[in-house]
Amino acid sequence: MKSLALVLSAACVAHATVGAQAPERARWERQAHAVTITRDDWGIAHVHGRTDADAVFGMIYAQAEDDFNRIETNYLTSLGRLAEAEGESAIWADLRARLFINEDSLQALYGRSPAWIRQLMTAWADGLNYYLATHPGVHPRALRRFEPWMALSFSEGSIGGDIERVDLGRLREFYGAPAGAPAAVEGHSDGAPDEEPRGSNGIAIAPANTTSHHALLLINPHTSFFFRSELQMTSDAGLNAYGAVTWGQFFVYQGFNERAGWMHTSSGADAIDEYLETVTRRNGRFYYRYAGAEHPMRTATITIPYRTETGAGMARKTFTAYFTRHGPVIRSADGRWVTISLMNDPLKALTQSYTRTRAHDYQAFRRTMELHTNSSNNTIFADADGNIAYFHANFIPRRNPQFDWTRPVDGSDPATDWHGVLSLDETPGLLNPASGWLYNSNDWPWSAAGPSSPKREDFPPYVENGTGSARGRHAVRVLEGRKDFTLDGLVTAAFDSYLTWFEQPLPALVAAWDGLAASDPVRARLAEPIAALRGWDRRWSATSVPTSLAVFWGTFAQRAAFADARRAGVSVEEFLGNRAPATLLLTTLDSASARLEKDFGSWRTPWGNINRFQRLTGDIVQPFSDRGPSIPVGFTSATWGSLASFGARPYPGTKRWYGTSGNSFVAVVEFGDSVRARAVTAGGESGDPASPHFNDQAARYSTGDLREVYFYPSQLARHTERSYHPGR
Repeated sequence: MKSLALVLSAACVAHATVGAQAPERARWERQAHAVTITRDDWGIAHVHGRTDADAVFGMIYAQAEDDFNRIETNYLTSLGRLAEAEGESAIWADLRARLFINEDSLQALYGRSPAWIRQLMTAWADGLNYYLATHPGVHPRALRRFEPWMALSFSEGSIGGDIERVDLGRLREFYGAPAGAPAAVEGHSDGAPDEEPRGSNGIAIAPANTTSHHALLLINPHTSFFFRSELQMTSDAGLNAYGAVTWGQFFVYQGFNERAGWMHTSSGADAIDEYLETVTRRNGRFYYRYAGAEHPMRTATITIPYRTETGAGMARKTFTAYFTRHGPVIRSADGRWVTISLMNDPLKALTQSYTRTRAHDYQAFRRTMELHTNSSNNTIFADADGNIAYFHANFIPRRNPQFDWTRPVDGSDPATDWHGVLSLDETPGLLNPASGWLYNSNDWPWSAAGPSSPKREDFPPYVENGTGSARGRHAVRVLEGRKDFTLDGLVTAAFDSYLTWFEQPLPALVAAWDGLAASDPVRARLAEPIAALRGWDRRWSATSVPTSLAVFWGTFAQRAAFADARRAGVSVEEFLGNRAPATLLLTTLDSASARLEKDFGSWRTPWGNINRFQRLTGDIVQPFSDRGPSIPVGFTSATWGSLASFGARPYPGTKRWYGTSGNSFVAVVEFGDSVRARAVTAGGESGDPASPHFNDQAARYSTGDLREVYFYPSQLARHTERSYHPGR
């Protein structure tokens, strides 16, 4: 029966690949035979190839098996072709992408690339095309064939690329909306407090602070759920990387090898600048002023195909895009055009992203950082030699500090030009701090290692635009003064339940109630809620009633205080703790209690009855229903200082809150003579609801119960579900 199955499988492959040229089919088959994919009992792919290119071929094939839709969507987005699948509403996202990438340029760049990385890009495209050839039931929305150069369009892996700083609404205003077009899919954000804090947690512990005397690393990206695949890729040429891979990319973005590990967190460094351009029109051409002279603007004709409402064919919208020496025009402001400058070096970015997975010690990893293309992230590092390190944002332009770089600067003034990038030694960084620990949670680096932290006064202001945060204070709280960390102890720290945000606002609320007259009806109405909050230990749990009350109150209070806090130039947290009038504090508690009563029947509702994890379909935009199955989650939004983050809210038709972002992939790693690791992925590895691995990690995820990572073949041998060659 097994032989018959193999014959039938081979026949299916031959039938499915008839659309490919014979030499191409033969190449795919040869490479597939050099690759073995082993699925463990969580469905996670452990891919082995003879060469690195073989491993790339196999890992992208395995990703496609798990969720081809997410791969295709990522490349439709990065290539500026999303409207071909989603229609007119995606035109402006496509235009934004096309302002920075061009197919002809990427093809030429591929042709100039070193042979070794061209081989990887070719293997990447071959793996995806072989998957489509062997799965005729999979129908791509637009990308029916992948070309090697396409890998250069999506080379960095962050949850939000730098170009997302370009507001689609303002881009549309400048370049003009076609008649009858729908509203832009994004609007300008005012930073209102309903927005879930983005980013991640990274922690490294030095051997001196661990019982095993080995370095430890926490890898805890906070992204939208199901944004990355978990897998391992190895080769006979020495590759052995495990971790989180952004769907469609061929490198481990956040992870570890046998000797070193790396974790990226979103940075507050200023890596992007806007320029106010003085533009004139003469004889039908546009000119911009620079250094006392006028220079012709470069133009480009960009045609965006988009799917029509009927689906009967493609329509097209053509734009004339404008560029100065600073970059593309993205909007206008006060009668001037605004251009944007940002890091756009896809070959170096792809090179850095891949080569760091092979860095086995601090010096090798630091050499990859010299490429300066990990533009939006800070990096936490640990290795088997016992080194721990913090690298601040990897792309910070060198600028004249006399200008306010938080605002658009005058593009006509040569003094606003960039002058290369700051070196690693010119940016905040740490190597083996005396504290024995370091962290980053998307806040500033000035508290990254307690007293051992970099000093703000040693650097230009533009190296960091962020602030401290409740989550950052929480990290310091669980790290300082400890010398007994273990792998399990790091998990405990990563899921520590204390909510630091309430340290100032909650006592102010209680004091406001204490100050009420005994006859005040508000005092009687809020007596029991105040008693619950007064006795609360400020720790979340699924069974906690005060957590529900505190989160609802904090949400109402933030909204009510936001404008006043902004005018006062302080955080909402500080305003509520020290400046807010008693009436605001008490009125918002009244509102929070009433909302709990209305939605759940009582303000005494345990947090886990409200805060839920639900995965019903494989859709990228998840639907939610109170009638569908879901499970309780104890941890809260990072807003409240929770290190374990679960960004949840109610949706149309729901009372319960459902999470869509926060903890996604979580791993703890110990480096020594061998590597030990534990991990969990939100939901499960597969995007197919029919797969047993669609939701098999959900319960572990919701409680922080990390599973063993099968890094070595001896570990994997005891937990193998299936082993096969691609296409079989």
